[in-house]
This record gives sequence, C-alpha cells and structure tokens, in this order.
Amino acid sequence: MDVRNCKKCGKLFNYVSGPMICQNCKEELEEKFQEVKKYVSEHPGCGIPEVTEECDVTPNQIKQWLREERLEFSTNTQVGLTCENCGVPVRSGRFCSKCKNSMANDLQGMYKKKKTMVEKKPDTKDNPRMHFLDR
Repeated sequence: MDVRNCKKCGKLFNYVSGPMICQNCKEELEEKFQEVKKYVSEHPGCGIPEVTEECDVTPNQIKQWLREERLEFSTNTQVGLTCENCGVPVRSGRFCSKCKNSMANDLQGMYKKKKTMVEKKPDTKDNPRMHFLDR
C-alpha cells in the first residue's frame, strides 16, 4: 500500500493510481466536471472565463479537462489550447489531427518493421536440431 497526502484537502489516503487526490476529492471534482459540462452544453459560445466565474472552477482545471478530451467547447469559441507538437490551435486534446495521424502512422510503421523481423524463418541448413538416422 502506498499512503500519500491528498493534494486538495491534505488528508492521508491509500494511493492506487491517477491523480494524487483522495476519493472524496475525486467525487467532488467529478461533480464539478458534470456541472461544467452541463453549463457548456446549455450555453454554446461561452468561454473559459465565463465558465470559471459561473461554475467556480479554476481555468487550469478546465484546460486539464480539455487536454484530457473530456470537455469540448463549441466550434466558434477560442479556448487557448495549442498542439504540443506543432503549435496549431486545437479545441481539445494535446495534439492536432494532423500530428495525431502522423504519430499513428509512425507507430504502425514501427510495428510492421518489428513484425517482418519476427516473421523471418531461420535457415534450416545451419539449424542445430536433433536428427534421426534410418537404419
């Protein structure tokens, strides 16, 4: 067991994985997320400052939800996020669609190279095996 202090309330808790906050704070954060999500869907065109003021959530928390792709604003709203690879503005997530596709293709290419290397069969002439002689 890994016992740590919660970053929000300071209480000790058994840390398993994810953010270092206790279960109570996770539940409160999830309630806030649902409140923000509802507000954004009911008020298309709202921005981060408006949501921050109305829902009592920090701008950093809203940006974290946007980076995690849990939250997305309408298409005409400027959220101030940029692709971590090329710097193009994005509505949610860490990377733009072009960079995502590029990374996915690179990973697929690496997987195919490894697969072809594994599929090569060894030469049977020099393969040390047990042989039986017919008598």
